Amino acid sequence: MVSGLEAAVRSAMAGVRDPATGRDIASAGLLGGIAVRDGMVQVEIAVPRERAREYEAVRAAAEAAARAVPGVRAATAVLTAHRGGPAGAPSSGPAQGQGQGPGHGHAHGPNPGGGPGPQGGPRGAMLLQEAGAVIAVASGKGGVGKSTTAVNLAVSLAQKGLRIGLLDADIYGPSLPMMLGANERPRTDGNRIMPVEAWGLKAMSIGFLVDQEQPMIWRGPMVMGALEQMMSQVEWGPLDAMVIDMPPGTGDAQLTLSQRVALRGAVIVSTPQDVALLDARRGIRMFEKVSVPVLGLVENMSYFCCPNCNHRSDVFGHGGARAEAERLGVEFLGELPLTLSIREHADAGRPVVLAAPESHEAGLYRSIADRVWAKAGGARGTAGPRIVVD
Repeated sequence: MVSGLEAAVRSAMAGVRDPATGRDIASAGLLGGIAVRDGMVQVEIAVPRERAREYEAVRAAAEAAARAVPGVRAATAVLTAHRGGPAGAPSSGPAQGQGQGPGHGHAHGPNPGGGPGPQGGPRGAMLLQEAGAVIAVASGKGGVGKSTTAVNLAVSLAQKGLRIGLLDADIYGPSLPMMLGANERPRTDGNRIMPVEAWGLKAMSIGFLVDQEQPMIWRGPMVMGALEQMMSQVEWGPLDAMVIDMPPGTGDAQLTLSQRVALRGAVIVSTPQDVALLDARRGIRMFEKVSVPVLGLVENMSYFCCPNCNHRSDVFGHGGARAEAERLGVEFLGELPLTLSIREHADAGRPVVLAAPESHEAGLYRSIADRVWAKAGGARGTAGPRIVVD
C-alpha cells in the first residue's frame, strides 16, 4: 500500500523532465522505485549505464523536488540501471541487475575494477569534501571492538584541538549513540541536518534518526541512500578529519565509500585469533583493490589482565595481528588490552580517553591516534589546533 508521503513524492516527480523526450520522468518510463522510511526518501531513476553522466542534472532535480515535499526530512535520488532507458535511447544490452540481489546493477554501485563509478563518472560527485582527511576504521568481521576503537581514536584526535567528525556507517547496527552517551534527535535547518555534538566531536548515526529498538529492515539501495544522506545532507562544516566507523565486512558500504569519498586511508581492527585475522586480511586486500591506503592494523583484545591479581591471559592468542601486518607489509599500529574499564566506559557513553585519561588504555589509544594522524593528516602539515588539510 502506497503511503501518503510516497504518493506526494511520486506526484512531485511530475515536475522533473527527461531532456531526451521532454516528458516528465514518470511518463518517460524513467521513474523507478520510491522508498520512504521515517521521513527519509530515496528515488530511483532508471537510465542506461552509459548515459548516466548526462542525466546527473535530472537526478539533482528529482532530489530537490523530493526534498521540497512537506514531511520529507531528507531525500536522495540515485541513477540505476535496473531497466532500459526511454524509447529511442541507445541500448545498453540486457537490463542490468535482473535476477541479482539488492544493490546490484546500480550506476552508482561499487566498481572496484576502476570503470564507470557513481553517477556515471570515474568516481562521481565526491562527498565530504570539507573534511581534510577522511579515515575509515574497518574490520573484516563484527565483534572485534571496531566501533570502540573508532570512537576513542576520534575523541583522541579532538583532544589535539582538531575539528573532528565521526560518522557511523553501520546502518544495520548503529552503536554511536550509546558509545557517545547522546540520544537526542538531530536538529534540522531547512533541508540540512545538524550533526549531534558530543565530547568535542560532530557525530551522525542512523541511530540518532530512528527509535533505538527499531530494526533497519532495508534493502541495499535504501541503505546506500541513507548513508549518502548522512554524508551529503548533514551540515558537517569544515573538518580537519572525519573518522568513519565502517560496518563489518567487505560489502556495498565499503566499496561505495571508496568511490564517493576521497578516503585518506583505512585503519583495520582485528583480534589476534586466526579466524578474525582471516577476515582482516580480506579487508586489507579489499582496500588495496580500490586504491585506498591501509594506514595500519590494530590488535584489539590483545590480552586480558585480571583486575584482582594482575595475571595476564592471552584469551584470543597474542601477536597474531603484528605478525599479519608484517606479512602483508602494513604498519602495526599497536595492541589494546581486553579490560573492564574500556567496556564499562563505552557502555556508559564516556570513551575511556575522556573518562580515564591517565589510564594505560587511554595512553594506548592516544598513541595510535597520533600515528594515524601523522600518516593521514599531519603528513600534510604540522598537527595542531584548527589545521585544515587540503
